[in-house]
Amino acid sequence: MKQLPFTLLLIAAPLFAANQPNIVFLLSDDQDWTETSVQMHPDIPEAKSPHIQTPNLERFASQGMRFSQAYAPAPVCAPTRISLQTGKSPAQMHWTKASRPYTAADGLKLIPPQNIRNIPSSEITIGERLQSAGYATAHYGKWHIGGGGPELHGYDKSDGDTGNGDAAPHKGDNPVDIFGMGKRAAAFMAKSQKDGKPFFIQMSYHALHYPENAKPQTVAKYRKLMPRSNEKAIGRAAIAENLDEGIGSLLRRLDELGLSENTYVFFMSDNGGGGGSSNRPLSGGKGDVREGGIRVPFIVRGPGIEPNSWSHQAVVGFDLHNTFSELAGIEKPAPANTEGGSFVHLLKGDERPVKRPRQELVFHFPHYQGDTPHSAIMMGNYKLLHFYETGTNELYELSKDLKESTNLADRMPEKAADLRERLESYLTAIGAGIPEINPQYDPSEPPEIRRGGNRDRDRGDRRQRDRD
Repeated sequence: MKQLPFTLLLIAAPLFAANQPNIVFLLSDDQDWTETSVQMHPDIPEAKSPHIQTPNLERFASQGMRFSQAYAPAPVCAPTRISLQTGKSPAQMHWTKASRPYTAADGLKLIPPQNIRNIPSSEITIGERLQSAGYATAHYGKWHIGGGGPELHGYDKSDGDTGNGDAAPHKGDNPVDIFGMGKRAAAFMAKSQKDGKPFFIQMSYHALHYPENAKPQTVAKYRKLMPRSNEKAIGRAAIAENLDEGIGSLLRRLDELGLSENTYVFFMSDNGGGGGSSNRPLSGGKGDVREGGIRVPFIVRGPGIEPNSWSHQAVVGFDLHNTFSELAGIEKPAPANTEGGSFVHLLKGDERPVKRPRQELVFHFPHYQGDTPHSAIMMGNYKLLHFYETGTNELYELSKDLKESTNLADRMPEKAADLRERLESYLTAIGAGIPEINPQYDPSEPPEIRRGGNRDRDRGDRRQRDRD
């Protein structure tokens, strides 16, 4: 780009800022594909909750575009969060588990790779990239990736180096700080508007964590709506509605400030939850890379997006780094080794696949949590899962078998072999951590795997001490 004289820059900067859209990124926590009242696939009635009521998200979806095949970068939170900031996969970032991985001393058959558990200062976050384009930037809520907190990584304002535990004290009328976050974000929007600057705000909500903190009146409502459900399920439903209420308040504030017409709003979850109704159309959940662990609700509204529209192309969380950059008008190349691609063309109704450095999508979870260590690779309609303990593969045709119930590996050995080779090639190319044989493993006394995370291992670590 041609360098303008300083005096012209002073004149041009406000005009440039006026043409740059604002971006608000709403990130929920552990919210399953089926844990809103927004149907996330037009042909699958079960792709929404039969109980949970999220009218503000329904209205939001009617104003924008729903993505039926959107993925979190990981089936647990912290790996997804570092991927969202960097545009790189959790495997490349060497952070594939939220809580501490097991070690040889735990006596499992394999020793999972260890994690960095701290975002490096050398990484160029999406906050830093948008700051460089003149954006005011803010991050509210759960950071959960260390490194000193958001303000050392491209954010002008934040709630600090927060983790799960920071949500626990917030109860009553402000469950898990949903509405406190909204007030801080609204003030930041108003100040940015007054200063004549475009803004980027990431709202990393703690919900659906701490469902016991949901508003008492909302819990009472769902006890009546879900009389056969346990208290945790009732609490999750209640806090999902509380989250929806907070999102509605924030969107109304955008309207009141007259900013909605020039603001893109993105909504997604950080991983699947494994919740929802008994006729849930996905298998798996948090802690595995079956569809239930990684396919998440994803909705976008903003300038030029056709209301009540759909995209059925596969998008993944680390695409947001390049997508936000393109929306902001950033022309300089993406940081080295960024793995995502921009999907701005999808927002315009162009259903070409997203162009990324590699054709395949890989989800690497070499840990014990929802299953034994495994990885998945997707290309076209096919998805292969590889399990490291046994060396076995499972192959599914997602367009016909979203629930991953019919293993085609034996029927289509060439397809399975091709995807397995591509998976190994990718993991080798990025230097991904691979689980190793544990010399301390005793097959006569296999230990019990603690499903859902290693809570006991996390005590004493403020950022990770709670359930991952």
